Amino acid sequence: MKEQEENNGNSRRGFIRNVAIATVATAACGSLSCSCKSKTDVAVTNKKVRLLSPDGEIVEIDSAYLNHDEHMAIVSKLEAREGMAGKKFVMVVDLSRCKNARKCVSACQKWHYRPEEMEWLTVKLMKDSEEGAPYWFPKQCFHCDNPPCVKVCPVDATFKRDDGLVLIDNDRCIGCKFCMAACPYSTRVFNWEEPHQPFDIKGLVSNPETNIPARIGTVEKCDFCPDRSREGLLPPCVEACPNGVFYFGDENEDTVSNGDETISFKQLIKDRAAYRFQEELGTKPRVYYLPPKDRQFPVERGYDDLPEKLKDRFKGILEQKS
Repeated sequence: MKEQEENNGNSRRGFIRNVAIATVATAACGSLSCSCKSKTDVAVTNKKVRLLSPDGEIVEIDSAYLNHDEHMAIVSKLEAREGMAGKKFVMVVDLSRCKNARKCVSACQKWHYRPEEMEWLTVKLMKDSEEGAPYWFPKQCFHCDNPPCVKVCPVDATFKRDDGLVLIDNDRCIGCKFCMAACPYSTRVFNWEEPHQPFDIKGLVSNPETNIPARIGTVEKCDFCPDRSREGLLPPCVEACPNGVFYFGDENEDTVSNGDETISFKQLIKDRAAYRFQEELGTKPRVYYLPPKDRQFPVERGYDDLPEKLKDRFKGILEQKS
């Protein structure tokens, strides 16, 4: 009899524990904008995922219970600050292929729910000398290995990860703009007004890897989309470019890809004489440029079809050309 009572007690405790886990999983998923599957629909993987419950407690559930939606904060703040073990992310931009299609810009803004005027990725028109021809120059955060922005942040909101990325924790950001002043590349933007975002995005848990939801009074910038890298996906700017301008990958694995081809990073920058923008500043950028040699498109092709408000950005340089 006693043995039967103990078995009944163990079964009851097991049932209560399972119900509790399911309840927390459902609540946590709701707070992170993901959908959950019933236990009968999935096979338990024993791979634990740490989530923040509505009560503010860190809980662990099996990853099989989760069906991740885009932009879900799938890692803790600590993991987001440490980065992905063994990775060293790098980008290569082929200037000979760029025709200012601006698909990269619109894809970036769409993924991060940013308005038209808040460009994390911009396309400049460069001209190195009076005699030289102008060329299109995509510019985003360079995720420097010696980042001035990190050194001046008084609250550790801007930080450098082991995998090479420089990210911003907008929960910590106080809007002092010291990082903007320190960045020699002017790649950061400031939220002067309350950002317009869909209701479901506003309700997401803030995480440095997703960089959303945006908040008034904080600094933003290109983040290389580490939330997509964790899923084995390329950043939206790389995927959206119709000409394969952007290569993204892992320096440790010596591979980069533009979506159509995957090649050796070291061989690419060696064969094409890659350089880093304003490398003399000592910031050690993690973005490399391939010179605009043997360009595939005339510079005018990226100008003629632009709306007038965008043409104004480039008129000065194009007038020098004539």
